[in-house]
Amino acid sequence: MLSVSGTTRVLVAIRTWQSRPVLARLRRAMELVRGRTMPQGLLGQAIDYALKRWEALTRFVDDRALEIDNNLIENLIRPSAIGKRNWLFIGHPEPGDRSAVIYTLLGSCRRHGINPFDYLEALFTRLPSAKITEIKQFTPSEWAKAKAREKVVVQAA
Repeated sequence: MLSVSGTTRVLVAIRTWQSRPVLARLRRAMELVRGRTMPQGLLGQAIDYALKRWEALTRFVDDRALEIDNNLIENLIRPSAIGKRNWLFIGHPEPGDRSAVIYTLLGSCRRHGINPFDYLEALFTRLPSAKITEIKQFTPSEWAKAKAREKVVVQAA
């Protein structure tokens, strides 16, 4: 039976084995089509965009920490993207900026499995007396880590 790290190595090997030829064919096809398109045309611009970012686009093949797609993030930001479209005519840029900050915080809470009400309550209670050097501890990720540590201490007691 394979260990977790052995299974991971196998999955990375399969990803590499299957992805490299597909990516090579895709790049060749884009280069061929690029030679027959107008540089200012939409297709030419799209191909240029992809080819200029080819290294970043294909990094997932060698780095197992990277996802092959961004569907998880797309699904997480969908509610705020829909809200952005629905509230397009919010009236003034400042409320729009504030809404973006709030949606970012709420999305980050969801990503870290945090109850947004609990997080915001703690944030608004502790933030007024905090020093600027302590600001990092108020991010949802750090707050989630602190809550996890508190839970471990309570369980150990």
